Amino acid sequence: MFSSRLFETPFKWLGKTVLDINYSYDVNGFGSGDNTYAYVTLVINVILAIIISIIWILLGNSRKNYNKLFYWFIVALRIFLISFMFSYGSVKIIQLQFPYPSLAKMLEPLGNFSPMGLAWTYLGYSKGYNLFMGLMEIIGGLLLIPRRTSTLGAFITMGVMTHVVIMNFTYDIPVKIFSIHLTLMALFIFSTDLKRFIKIFITNKPIRSYDYFNPIKNKTYHKIILWTKCILIIAFFSIFFVQSYGNNRGKSNTNKPPLYGVWEVTEYIKEGDTLQPLITDTERWRYLIIEQANHAIAKTMNDVNHSFKFKTDTINKKVMIYSPGTKSETYNFKYELLNNEILTLKGDLYLYNLEIKLRKKDLLLDSRDFHWINEKPFNR
Repeated sequence: MFSSRLFETPFKWLGKTVLDINYSYDVNGFGSGDNTYAYVTLVINVILAIIISIIWILLGNSRKNYNKLFYWFIVALRIFLISFMFSYGSVKIIQLQFPYPSLAKMLEPLGNFSPMGLAWTYLGYSKGYNLFMGLMEIIGGLLLIPRRTSTLGAFITMGVMTHVVIMNFTYDIPVKIFSIHLTLMALFIFSTDLKRFIKIFITNKPIRSYDYFNPIKNKTYHKIILWTKCILIIAFFSIFFVQSYGNNRGKSNTNKPPLYGVWEVTEYIKEGDTLQPLITDTERWRYLIIEQANHAIAKTMNDVNHSFKFKTDTINKKVMIYSPGTKSETYNFKYELLNNEILTLKGDLYLYNLEIKLRKKDLLLDSRDFHWINEKPFNR
């Protein structure tokens, strides 16, 4: 709400006047939920909440209770949590939030990773872990739907979101503010049944059955709500499975391109001269990465990636290698492949005649699978 440009000027004025923020910042966090404007908004929200609470206390003393208001407040929290648990869980199950690391990413030195980049790579590697995280979030959301299981749903959601909060803090992921809000919402819902929880699991005392508060006694209304819940659940899972099917079908139909893999350059000959593998060289290739159809990445000796349009004619043993903006469709390289391990490219690029010899590089992280039996730890 307050991210609208309508509030930008007064909020920035308050940030400068009250919080002494003198540097420039933007409303748009460009994907970050922990930008300066988000913290300014958080402080203003807290101040507004305190002011409204004081006014409410001063004007609302005549009320005997706030059962109805509390009921609808909990309903609003549950709906908010359910929506985000479903959306967060679904993108994890189909591995859209944490995609499997690319071959180019695997070639990056570990020390070059940002903490967030390391977390995304670590989480993206395991499909099973993505499935587990996504299922736990969706299960928590599902249990929040019926009022009878909302305490259990809040408990599971609280545990799941605590894990997310710890990840955000320890890996510098800029969603700390929002993840804390979701965790506190789950904690608040759970706290409504905290006394009963303590009696059952800690003090081992008997409890009586719970009498649910119903602000609306109309049976027709409750039937409508029940059917609405069922329809929405069915709609969500229908959309989810269609998207999942489309995503998996797209992956299965996208066959690995010819010459797929990471190719390490063993010899680079330019105009008859062999370029030595010096780490300061900006021209000599170190690796050729072929992972997607019609695209390749050449990593030079100075660790800079260069994208190329890359098409392969497997019948005539020719390759097209051009810069992305080039419109030419001429196959400018011939290639020879020996035992799917040794690759030789001969042709012209940037008006230079090149002969490049490459050897396929095995990436352990990409090739090692799950093992039920490990005679000794394989930790490299």
